[in-house]
Amino acid sequence: MIQSMTGFGRYEETVNGRRILVEIKSVNHRFFEFSCRVGRDYGFLEEKLKTFLQQYLTRGKVDVYVSIASLESSSVGVQINHAAAAGYVAALRELSKTYGLSDVITPGEVARFGDVCVLCREPEDENVLWDAVRPVAEKALQALLSMRAAEGEKLSVSLQGHARRILELVEKVEARSPETVRAYEERLRAKLEEVLEGQNIDESRIVTEAAIFADKVAVEEETVRLRSHVAQFLEMLKETQPVGRKLDFLIQEMNREANTIGSKCMDSQIAYVVVDMKAEIEKLREQIQNIE
Repeated sequence: MIQSMTGFGRYEETVNGRRILVEIKSVNHRFFEFSCRVGRDYGFLEEKLKTFLQQYLTRGKVDVYVSIASLESSSVGVQINHAAAAGYVAALRELSKTYGLSDVITPGEVARFGDVCVLCREPEDENVLWDAVRPVAEKALQALLSMRAAEGEKLSVSLQGHARRILELVEKVEARSPETVRAYEERLRAKLEEVLEGQNIDESRIVTEAAIFADKVAVEEETVRLRSHVAQFLEMLKETQPVGRKLDFLIQEMNREANTIGSKCMDSQIAYVVVDMKAEIEKLREQIQNIE
């Protein structure tokens, strides 16, 4: 069954003393485009997550958010930047002396400067951390895939309806096409009778002219190809592999055949049918933009 490119998955779990949250969002895009938000200390996870997701997602703009909070206080510490602290103290004392201010400098005042107290973490083992993040990412991915599959099922139902409507319109064209030749022959005969005023009409000439007209407006090849494209389209909707690009190509071919039928027809009724046909094809084109 086809899958939509739109979906969202979220999962949160405590693994080895860390609270890990992974959110994955995807929307339609011609190719696979990946972006990731993760803490500075965990930047190495971005490439690992991209490689992991590319095994399951072939198209779409994919945004990933990862939050990792350590529940163990021993892994986080605070270091004092003594050089920065000494510089700030000296600067404050100079200000105090120059402008006659109070020279009472408390640790709290110095600590307010952002580069005096530095939060530091124990070095992380990248493989160990990835082993903790991966199962959470897998569960978030499964939620995303479930949503994409559900959306894909809805799209499939709608697409099948539009495709079958196109086949109904093709039937109308096929039924009306012979009538246009007969109508042309009748108009030609009536015109000749009017011009010749009762004189004998050359039947062979009428047959010849009608045959030339029939050849000019014949759309059998186009309707046969259009039927074939629609049949392929319906079969592709059953595929389990990504078929978005193939469907897009088929839509272009359908539109080409419809345009040819429209350019050949010299009948208002067929022209109206072709307008409806192109409208249905356009609906297909819009919807498959969101299919992987």
